[in-house]
Amino acid sequence: MRRAYAVPALLLAALVPAAAAAAVDVPNAVAVLRGLDKITARARTFEARVGETVRFGTLEIRVEACHTAPPVEPAEAAAFLVIDAVDPGRPRTRAFSGWMFASSPSLSALEHPVYDVWVLDCREPLGADGGTSPSTSPPPPARPGEGGNAR
Repeated sequence: MRRAYAVPALLLAALVPAAAAAAVDVPNAVAVLRGLDKITARARTFEARVGETVRFGTLEIRVEACHTAPPVEPAEAAAFLVIDAVDPGRPRTRAFSGWMFASSPSLSALEHPVYDVWVLDCREPLGADGGTSPSTSPPPPARPGEGGNAR
């Protein structure tokens, strides 16, 4: 009889830490990005605060959220970016909108003929002492291999 309860208990114990780990991602105030101009082959590292828009060439990059893993987990940074191409004489076009992961830049990449942009890191963790991320920011992404919505 004990074996019948042991298997579901082990399965539940294996699932709970994964869901809890995804729920404790650390929100940050600043995303560290790198941009590459494919024409000139020049790369530039720059920072963008959550909720603000920065320019890189003809791109406008807005960081909606930036999360890092807690210190007890493997290092990972993910940012939700909205990137618009603002070419002179042409209407603004959405070039990218979604999560980018520092450890896997090709997983969710900007596809633009002139520029590449990717996430390097997140800085300035927001603590419980009054710092909060914007209310419109999307929830942190599930890490690869973790299913479900961890809220």
